Amino acid sequence: MTEQEAGLRARLVSVGVDLVTQEGAQALSLREIARRAGVSHGAPRRYFPTHLELLSAIAREGFAELGAEVAEELRGGEESPRAQLAALARIYVDFALSHRGMYELMFRHDLLESNSLGLRETSLPLFNSLVELVSRVRPDVRAQDVAGALWANLHGIAQLWGWGSLQLATGADGVEPLVRAALDAHLGPEAR
Repeated sequence: MTEQEAGLRARLVSVGVDLVTQEGAQALSLREIARRAGVSHGAPRRYFPTHLELLSAIAREGFAELGAEVAEELRGGEESPRAQLAALARIYVDFALSHRGMYELMFRHDLLESNSLGLRETSLPLFNSLVELVSRVRPDVRAQDVAGALWANLHGIAQLWGWGSLQLATGADGVEPLVRAALDAHLGPEAR
């Protein structure tokens, strides 16, 4: 791939990231991405043979951003595993609420070619970080199961909060008490 081709490929992904950020995953058509990138509607097919591959490349950018935020927070590891899990949970929910379109796309593996373009290599380390921390907090359980249940709970909190349902049902002013309750439910109450 020439430098010019690599630049156009990167521009298509960047335009897709901007589009999903501004208008949500439903706006990610090849035609609209091409239009906003200033190329013919057939140009994206030269770099992404399927629409799914372009969506996967866009989602990969979201996973890379979320992964970088988590890595930055966990760097050093001086806090307890429980405190690191709380930080990871907060980052995850905050990312979901502040990047709603990207977040929706990232977890729609039914839409994505997760084995293409390094998407699995970008997304699975986040889950593996969660599993590793859960195993340190709860060595008595199968960490993958508890991490999966905690992830699903955090995902549900983010989704329901984003839709306005949890505020209505719980009267909560913010997601933090709900995140703490999810951590307590899956990890046991925090030692005080």
